[in-house]
Amino acid sequence: MGCFPSCGKSFEDDPDQECDGRTNFRRGRRVTETRSSHHGTSERREAGDGEEGNRADVRMDEVPLQTRVLIDGKEIDLAGLIKDGVPDGSKARMFTFKELVAATGNFRPDCFLGEGGFGKVYKGYLSDVGQEVAIKQLDPNGLQGTKEFIVEVTMLSMVDHPNLVKLIGFCVERDQKHLVYEFMPLRSLEAHLHDLPQNTKGLDWYTRMKIAAGAAKGLEYLHDKVNPPIIHRDLKSANVLLGEEYHPKLSDFGLAKVGPTGDRTHVSTRVMGTYGYCAPDYAMTGQLNFKSDIYSFGVVLLELISGRKAYDPTKDSGEQNLVDWARPLFRDRKTFPLMADPSLERRYPVRGLHHALAITAMCVHRRPSTRPVISEVVSALTYLASREHEYGHPARIPGEPSSSSMTGKEDQVTAEGIADEDDENPERLNLGD
Repeated sequence: MGCFPSCGKSFEDDPDQECDGRTNFRRGRRVTETRSSHHGTSERREAGDGEEGNRADVRMDEVPLQTRVLIDGKEIDLAGLIKDGVPDGSKARMFTFKELVAATGNFRPDCFLGEGGFGKVYKGYLSDVGQEVAIKQLDPNGLQGTKEFIVEVTMLSMVDHPNLVKLIGFCVERDQKHLVYEFMPLRSLEAHLHDLPQNTKGLDWYTRMKIAAGAAKGLEYLHDKVNPPIIHRDLKSANVLLGEEYHPKLSDFGLAKVGPTGDRTHVSTRVMGTYGYCAPDYAMTGQLNFKSDIYSFGVVLLELISGRKAYDPTKDSGEQNLVDWARPLFRDRKTFPLMADPSLERRYPVRGLHHALAITAMCVHRRPSTRPVISEVVSALTYLASREHEYGHPARIPGEPSSSSMTGKEDQVTAEGIADEDDENPERLNLGD
């Protein structure tokens, strides 16, 4: 399972054991309210579902004092988030630094996965439970401070879903902070879309749709199933990690926020995210809502369809931002093939491409109110991933009439509002085959 040797023993038992694997940790550009800076994105993990009950017990009286930290003037104790001897998949394991040293062979260079603004990431092996893990060693001077550390531990301790990465545990010791995740053997989605080695075959169409549908299900869980609901706030291809058979899981919850509830329409917050993925309305106003995540998801979907990066400074000025490049192409179905990844070599269902682009266009619409809710996106993408649309059954596009109102027009589906909102005569996106 994965690229880490499943030898059943720790590095402490065998100091000559090697870490054999490839990085799934890449860089992006973080957007703050005043500047942009480079930072690391996603790392880690593995397809070790269902192993929560095997985690070692932790005595509450052994939790070090460093777990008590001040966040916004309030003391938060990590002890409430760790296991207390009762098998509970929603709680994390408190590791000692010695355990992480043993798991990584003292953070050996050949266990190194990657590095970013948050710190370094290593592969490790937990011999007591026989599990491969990824260990993020936070840089004390990096972008992820105490607050982000607490947020990630808290959020991942609250959630449990097949399309969300699992937090195995954490370590707060010797003025160092570590996060331990399941190891995802196929790295990030970003690694499979961009800068592929020569002669490497890219993802096929249905694998891309499967990944999109799975990632959407993870986001649906955060938006609609968790109480209180959660806004991810840093959704991007680097934060969609892939397990066996390209099973996707959302990762990196350091910027996540509890979403608005009741009569509230948004959460006012400092603008954070990654350049190219951040919704323009959120970037301008600092008003965060669930539709901010929908925009970011639309960018990821457009990456899956086109194979292009969300932001690519090596391209001409009009093509550096992926959404800006795509907007004029959305208006004419004759240009749709230009938006498909050349590595697909036109091996995709034409109707499936049209429907996928319609979903994408609505997700990245400049008006947040026009963007669909995530449950609609899940329904549409699940259908597209099923191959059923190849046989004359159109996928339902978010915001469109039901199939009963399209009787006799199965091959002619349209979506309004794709043009910029300042256009006097917005064009309709024609999805006919």
